[in-house]
Amino acid sequence: MESNSHNLDILTARKRPFSITEAKDVGISAQMLAYYCKCGRIERLYRGVYAPMETEANPYPELEQLIKKRSEFVVCLLSALQIHEFTTQLPHSLWIAVPHGARLPKVNTGRLTSVRLTKDPYQYGIEEKELYGMNVKIYSAAKTVADCFKFRNKIGIDVALEALKDGHRQKLFTASELWRAAKVCRVSEIIRPYQEIMQS
Repeated sequence: MESNSHNLDILTARKRPFSITEAKDVGISAQMLAYYCKCGRIERLYRGVYAPMETEANPYPELEQLIKKRSEFVVCLLSALQIHEFTTQLPHSLWIAVPHGARLPKVNTGRLTSVRLTKDPYQYGIEEKELYGMNVKIYSAAKTVADCFKFRNKIGIDVALEALKDGHRQKLFTASELWRAAKVCRVSEIIRPYQEIMQS
């Protein structure tokens, strides 16, 4: 028991979530994890994912898995809206863009919704943000709004319009930034009348 407790201390000292596989690698069984949860030393975040009690839970377990796998992707659409704080709604899955022709990534925990983009739309507007200790590629606010219009049939035109309105209100992008992103995504003529209303 003392050996297991010491091994648990090694995991919890990292102050981040850890998987059941990582626990087993240092000699802690699933039964012991359940015991430590009952004792209040750790908590179960998701299936197969645990964290020290004082650790702020990472709400993006899918991101951590994709980064560990070195998958090629960019956070987009509904998940990008959430991270940019356009909205307080939580998507039911992590939305990512992958290059056209690339293999779609898979995760063991959580859900992914993937969209494919050709070279120019995929590469345009990528930013890097630090999120829960992870360096994450995500599209800029302007590119995210343009993508929302591009994929309006998938996420709903109401979501795209709300994103445009909130981004404009919060000054998350300039008119020229949005226009450039819209041209890359080939939705400039679709966005134009809504943008003109916002600016009037």
